[in-house]
Parts: sequence; C-alpha cells; structure tokens
Amino acid sequence: MEKEPVHLHKDSIRLGESIIMGVAGTAPAFSMAATTGALIAAIGALSVASLFYSGLIVFGITLAFLHLNKINTNAGASYAWVGDIFHPILGFFAGWSLLVSSAMFMVSGTIPAANATLALLSPSLVNNTIIVTLVAAAWLILVSLIVIKGTKLAAIFQVIITLIEVVILVLIIGLIFYHYYSHPVEAFSWNELSLAGFTPETFSAGAIISLFFFWGWDVTLNLSEETENAQEDAGWGAIWSMAIVLALFMSFTVAAQLTLSVDEIQKAGTNIVFVLAEKVLPSPYSYLAVLAVMLSTVGTLETSIFQFTRTMFAKGRDGALHPRYAVLHSKWKTPWLATLVIMSIGLILLFFSSFSPSVNSIIAVSVNSIGLQVAFYYGLSGFACARLFWKEGTESVGKFISLVLWPFVSASFMMFIAIYAIKTFDWFTTVIGIGGIALGVIPLILNRIAKKQRGK
Repeated sequence: MEKEPVHLHKDSIRLGESIIMGVAGTAPAFSMAATTGALIAAIGALSVASLFYSGLIVFGITLAFLHLNKINTNAGASYAWVGDIFHPILGFFAGWSLLVSSAMFMVSGTIPAANATLALLSPSLVNNTIIVTLVAAAWLILVSLIVIKGTKLAAIFQVIITLIEVVILVLIIGLIFYHYYSHPVEAFSWNELSLAGFTPETFSAGAIISLFFFWGWDVTLNLSEETENAQEDAGWGAIWSMAIVLALFMSFTVAAQLTLSVDEIQKAGTNIVFVLAEKVLPSPYSYLAVLAVMLSTVGTLETSIFQFTRTMFAKGRDGALHPRYAVLHSKWKTPWLATLVIMSIGLILLFFSSFSPSVNSIIAVSVNSIGLQVAFYYGLSGFACARLFWKEGTESVGKFISLVLWPFVSASFMMFIAIYAIKTFDWFTTVIGIGGIALGVIPLILNRIAKKQRGK
C-alpha cells in the first residue's frame, strides 16, 4: 500500500509576501554592492542597457516559470518541470544545480552579512577573520531556525527586513537624482539603451555579470505549494518581483554614474552603496547603506535556504533523493532535516573559507560559479516551457510569444552565456561551476542503489 504523499503547509503566504520573497531573493543591496563595480568596469556606459536587455532575457524565464507553475504547482519547480517534460535525469540535474548554487551562497552571502554587521557594531573587528566567520555562522544558524519554525514566521521576518532595505535604497537613489541629475559626473541619455553600441563580446560580458543581479526571484515558485492561490500567485509573485528589481538595478546604476567617475567606482568596490550614501547623507545616516546591505544578505540567505530545502523536499518526496528529506516537522510542517543539511553545509564551508587569505576571492569564485549553475537550470526550464506549450502557442501570436518564443530565446541565451562564461573563467572557477553540477552523479547513483535495496 502506497503512502499518502506529504504536503507542505498550504496558504502560508499571500501574493504580497510572495513578491517580497522574490525581491529579497535577488538581494538588491548586496547585488548592487557586489556587482555594480564589476559591470561598469567591464562595459562602462553600456551598463544600464546591459541590465535592461539582460532583464528582458530573464523575463522570458520568469514567463516560463509562470506558465509551468499553472500546469504543475510543485515546490521542486525546475526539477519537477524539466523531469516531467524531458527526462527525470535531466530534471534531477536541474534541481541539483539549484542545490549546489544555494549551498555555495551560504559563504558568499553570510560573510558580507557578517562584515556589514561588524561595520555597524564594531568596525575594528571587520578584518578579524575568526570574528567574521563566527558572526556569519550566527546569522546562518538564526535564519535556519526561523525557516524551520515555519514559512509564515519567515515571511513576516522577510517582509520587515526587505521593506527597510528597499526604502533605504530608494531614499539614496532619489536623493542622488535630486542633487546630481542637473550636474552629473556622467550624464544619462535614453539613447544609451540602444543595442547599436554593443558588440557580441560586450553584450555577452555584461550579460554574464548581470545574470547574478537577477538570480533568486524564482524562490516564489519553490514556495508555490505554500502560497495562497498557488497556481496563479506564485508565478505572478515572480513577475512583479522581477519588474521591481529591474527598476531598482537600472536606477542605481544610473545613480552611480551620475555621481562617481569610473575610477571612483572602482575604488569604491563592494562599498559602492555606502560611498554613494555618503554623497547625499551626513554621518551617521550614511550608515543606513551598510544596514541595507546587511539586511539584503540576511534576506537572500533566507530565500536561498527556502530554495534548497523545498527542492530537496520535492526530490525526497518523489524518490529522487532519500525519502528522509521529505519528512516534515510534525507541528510546523517544514522540511526540518533538509534545513539542517543546508545549515551544516554552510557552517562547514564557512569553516574552510576562514583559512583563505582573501574573502573577496572566495566571493568572486562563488558568484561566477553560481551564475553558471543558474544559467543551466534557468535555460532548461525555458526550453521545457517552449516544448510543453508548442501546440498551444500556435493558437495566436500573443500566445506564441509568451509561451514559446520568449522562453525559448531566453533559454538559448542562458545556455550561450553558460558556454561563454566557461571560456572567460579561470580553471578553478570552471571546476567549481561545472564540477558542482557533475557531483550530482554521486547522489543520483547512490540513491538508485539504495532504492533497489529498499525493494522499490
């Protein structure tokens, strides 16, 4: 007799909370701090246009998630859809790519959170590797416990910290436009959004970096089973969150170029949000920027844990991984074991990262590797949408664009970016990026052996 399938706590979050989760998943302040300088260094005045067109490409994947969720509302999202439409093994690796990228973010997300926390509370300790690691570990444990406690509690926590973060960012951007738009360091022109200024090389270089800006909105689909009106609202949560963060990222990049020269942007590095805040806010109010980055990293840490645990839960429920990962807490209805797994992995990675002489190099490698892995599972999802809705797409031009053409073009570009990225990475980053995906062969084989031994 087959066991009744387990279900996550339904109707835990509403559309507004889903949108907030999607915004938090992209880590606006952290993404701006970590990536704006690199983007401007790579393509200069084309940066805003690169974000715009890369955002349109990612929107194609967002549409794919929206449509696929209506057909199959599943916490595994890409894993489930790609497996059903193409092949279970391909679906397994789509889900595994998300697991690996989320696990890697436990380092690239918690260390900046720790640095920002110490910058606010005790600046003299920011360069103390041991203290930074301990604070990062404390944040990881705290957020993991909140996630275990329940999705509703985690959503309330996320709404509070993300709204504070976004308000601070909008305040800084608004003040910069007010003070600098009439006498900018580098004036903005709408003509800069033209594609004519790009070569294939500059477009690709910008898109590789821009992809990290937008990663994370898909947490809304991993939380679909726990969302009210799950078939519709989880997908629309992704659409609205993408629209919000696209506006934020483009506005911030314009603000940076209005205020700072290219040399100043490079010197600012990952402190660019704080440097811009200092231009328009007196001390100590400029430290609101540090608070925004701290809240941003903590928020996206939570969404990364959600993505990891819900994907692992879905795999365990289907038998693609051991069924133990689908066991829910008796009271809170959360995959507590999967949450403890990602917390433990994060703590182990933090421990080993503490021996590295350069935290920045760790973050750079993880950011590039994550971009590669995200492009892989986003691309597979876009192709799955185009394949599933091919016949329905022939009913009208609008349906063809939304269901087939846009997702397919976006997916093709994602795969191109992944291949192009491999050519630009150093050997270590490439090994981490591709090797992380390839490691999925081990649990795939071990679980098949275990299933045979269990007689299934």
